[in-house]
Amino acid sequence: MDKVRGLKQLFIYCLFGVSMSSTLPVCAQQVRLDNLKEQFSKKNLFRINGGLAANGVFYTGDNSSRQPFMWVISGNVNISIYDQVNLPFSCNFNNLGNGYNYPTLPNRLSIHPSYKWVTAHIGDVSMSFSPYTLSGHQFTGAGLELKPENFPLKAQFMFGRLLKKTEYDSLNFGGIVAYKRMGYGVKLNYEKEKYLLGISILHAHDDPESLKWKPDSLQIYPQSNLALSGEVTLKLLDNLTVNVEYGFSSLTRDMRLPSVKTDLGIWLLTRNTSTVQYHALKAGVNYLLKKNSIGLGYERIDPDYRTLGGYYFTNDFENFTFNYARPFWKDKINFSMNVGMQHDNLNRNKTEQTNRWVIAANLNIVPTDKLNCSVSYSSFQSYTNIRSQFDYINATNKYENQDTLDFTQLSQNVNVNIGYNWAVEEVRSHNLNFNLSFQEAADKRGGIIAPGSASRFYNLAASYALLFVPSAIQLTASGNLTYNKMAGMEMITWGPNLGASSKFLKNKMTVGVSSSYNVSSNSGIRTGSVFNARGNVVMRFFKHHTANISVVYQNRDVPVKPVASDFTTTLNYAYSF
Repeated sequence: MDKVRGLKQLFIYCLFGVSMSSTLPVCAQQVRLDNLKEQFSKKNLFRINGGLAANGVFYTGDNSSRQPFMWVISGNVNISIYDQVNLPFSCNFNNLGNGYNYPTLPNRLSIHPSYKWVTAHIGDVSMSFSPYTLSGHQFTGAGLELKPENFPLKAQFMFGRLLKKTEYDSLNFGGIVAYKRMGYGVKLNYEKEKYLLGISILHAHDDPESLKWKPDSLQIYPQSNLALSGEVTLKLLDNLTVNVEYGFSSLTRDMRLPSVKTDLGIWLLTRNTSTVQYHALKAGVNYLLKKNSIGLGYERIDPDYRTLGGYYFTNDFENFTFNYARPFWKDKINFSMNVGMQHDNLNRNKTEQTNRWVIAANLNIVPTDKLNCSVSYSSFQSYTNIRSQFDYINATNKYENQDTLDFTQLSQNVNVNIGYNWAVEEVRSHNLNFNLSFQEAADKRGGIIAPGSASRFYNLAASYALLFVPSAIQLTASGNLTYNKMAGMEMITWGPNLGASSKFLKNKMTVGVSSSYNVSSNSGIRTGSVFNARGNVVMRFFKHHTANISVVYQNRDVPVKPVASDFTTTLNYAYSF
């Protein structure tokens, strides 16, 4: 026990020291003085809990692209002082980044101290203000959240490095090149019973002198960005809510160019000939009438809208949505539906425009505690109009060949799931489940289904599980059948799956095995088979320790290729305190 206690203390000291050495200094936190005597009278002024986990994956097989060994070490510690101040520390290290240089490191180290309604984020962290400003981008620095419970004003702040500088490396083909990027932002929300007002601001900029070699030939330039968003939510009636959010992004693609004057008067906004501005708008109305929930939505995002506070942005679209939901039969039946229409090419400068219609409906039925059913349906229709420039040049009249390149994509999906479970005098428990899914897709040109474009997909799955309660032995059996018809081909994949698990040593050890076999054919000709075998052992010992080992064997037999097989072994150790 002394050794375990010593390792625990050593781990805490090391993690605390590494975290503090790689982050900004943590300011002193406020402690209430009115009950200081009571707090000091407690035996445990400090409470420490957390955990350490180590994972290793060993691979041998015919896939040369996989690494033969990968490892991940992660840990977290939370120090609670007076049950009022929390100091959480976390770290994550792996070998996935070895030999490469990333603008955002895969290894992360952060602490998140909190005191009542104040929370700080220090180290490698991420925050979200709005989908139009800061949206989950990782940064190295500090963030602060102020969310008092009985006060209408809430605030969030951030400051840090969004990207580290990464020089061009000719030996690292496909490597990422990036300027050093810094950013800071704030989000304020003022919420009362009848309304909410919110605003968020993000300012980010690259350091043009951070790279020795300027990667202009790669079309990578130092950028700056100012992103703003405003949000208003109004509760007009007891059951009627209206919300509107507006986003604005001014992106300077090359901040080295000479600046030009702006009439906006915003000191953070700098413009030059490479500056582009984007707008976004989202609005919604929700009304609750007895048990009926009705909603209308609208969203419009300019083409190429993006900020330096996010990774991926969906833009160049305008959509309208309608949703409805209601329970029936003493809430044992729930029905919901959604209808939406979307189109792109907002600036009318593309050679094609796509219009989409989406309809989705869900029905959930729970007549008894043993039986549950669900049915879902969705339909997707995409209409695209492609106009080549030569259509306008060569046309003899404005009505000629208007529909030559117009086509419609149709898709519909149906899913049915039925589950039934029952028990026999608390000795055996049975679970039976059926699932059927259907998908159909086709392309239509000139009102006619294009030859070879129609496809149908069916999938039927059934499973049965038997649990012997006293001995904790569980047996499972399942089967799967897939049928796909497209372009004159009929592809079938089917196969069974068997599994068993049990607990030993007073439920401290769990052992499980399973195997599956799938056979595929195309138009009656066998195209391949896959056999999988899995084994897993989980052991819990000394209350705080858990060890896990799993082995997976896969054999693939394809007639036109040599037989291939893989072994994957995963070792895991976790310690919690």
